[in-house]
Amino acid sequence: MTTETPKTLAKRIVLGVTGGVAAYKAILILRQLMDAGYFVSPVLTPDALHFVGPVTFSALASEPARSSLYGDSATPSPHTYLGQHADLVVVAPATAHFVARLAAGLANDLLSATVLATTAPVLLCPAMHTEMWEHPSVQENLAILCRRGFLIMPPVVGMLAGGDEGAGRLPEPEAIVELARAIVDGYRGPLSGRHVLVSAGGTSEPLDPVRTLTNRSSGHQGYAIAELAARLGAQVTLVSASNRELALDLRRRVTLHRVERASEMASVVLSLAPSADVVIMAAAVSDFTVDEAAQKIKKDQGVPVVVLQATDDIVAALIAQRSPGQVLVAFAAETTQVMDHARRKLESKPVDLLVVNDVSQPGVGFAGPTNAVTILSPDGLVDVVELTSKEAVAERLLTRVVATLTQGA
Repeated sequence: MTTETPKTLAKRIVLGVTGGVAAYKAILILRQLMDAGYFVSPVLTPDALHFVGPVTFSALASEPARSSLYGDSATPSPHTYLGQHADLVVVAPATAHFVARLAAGLANDLLSATVLATTAPVLLCPAMHTEMWEHPSVQENLAILCRRGFLIMPPVVGMLAGGDEGAGRLPEPEAIVELARAIVDGYRGPLSGRHVLVSAGGTSEPLDPVRTLTNRSSGHQGYAIAELAARLGAQVTLVSASNRELALDLRRRVTLHRVERASEMASVVLSLAPSADVVIMAAAVSDFTVDEAAQKIKKDQGVPVVVLQATDDIVAALIAQRSPGQVLVAFAAETTQVMDHARRKLESKPVDLLVVNDVSQPGVGFAGPTNAVTILSPDGLVDVVELTSKEAVAERLLTRVVATLTQGA
């Protein structure tokens, strides 16, 4: 056995095993990964040793199994060695306890320290009893890890320890290995290989060097869509009229273009749209602009006459130039006769999905962290999303986008 990856093997997988009854399945996962030609480094947590022994993993793997941060004379810093050399880290099973420690950023054993020390993708395969799987703390911890870019393979419904049956069973080894192989080959989610163009924020039209004509949009909803699309594997281009910042762990998959005026938004979006598989116009684009005064308008000069001029209709232009198979999503913020206005907009601008919200309602739309929307499509399908976080709205919308892409494939 050697601690150096052979030159002939291009990809290395760290297989993490935590302390759950399903740990025995990790032996089958290891065997199948080896058969597929990967260099596999097993890492067992101290709790895992109550269920499986390191001897079996060492005998089957590319190198001896590790279970401690300390005492390895060949690799004095095993977590950095493993993290730096990994092309993928798979944790199967991942217990509720291990998920919680990752969410908290703890690194008090070799496996959690390896996960923190790697820039490779990490696939977590949770397995636990149904009551634990459904507990809000577990789901919140998984949501945190998803936002950080972890890939989660949910458990399946089946027989559990103690004779119970329900959600929480570790997927079969064949399914885990199939997903692991896809991730090594570049898969990051259902939007892998797709270019998603998102607009966000409220554009601003200068009245003079001091004042602007704008709206209340913060860009939160558009940013939530962009961040989730990146986590689902897309290459994302975000055209933003907002001053919000992106999460640091997503910058490498999100290209940001900042704009201010509606005309700038139109120019950038329409130039980028031909290369996009999906265009999501979440921005609140000004419907009107004005001729900017060269100097600050003074109050003592009387009430100025402001002549509004219509801005370009970006959605209409996108429809006119759309390429075959491209998915277009538009937003409509309304305050009265919401559904009537939305359906008329969908008839005049036949996008694939129209997201409409009543911004006159408490907690809906601008500035706050929550939203409530109805997603319409030309085929009459109506998807109502009750008041929830803007991240949850983004998840519902992108689920519909993925389904639309699949139908058009």
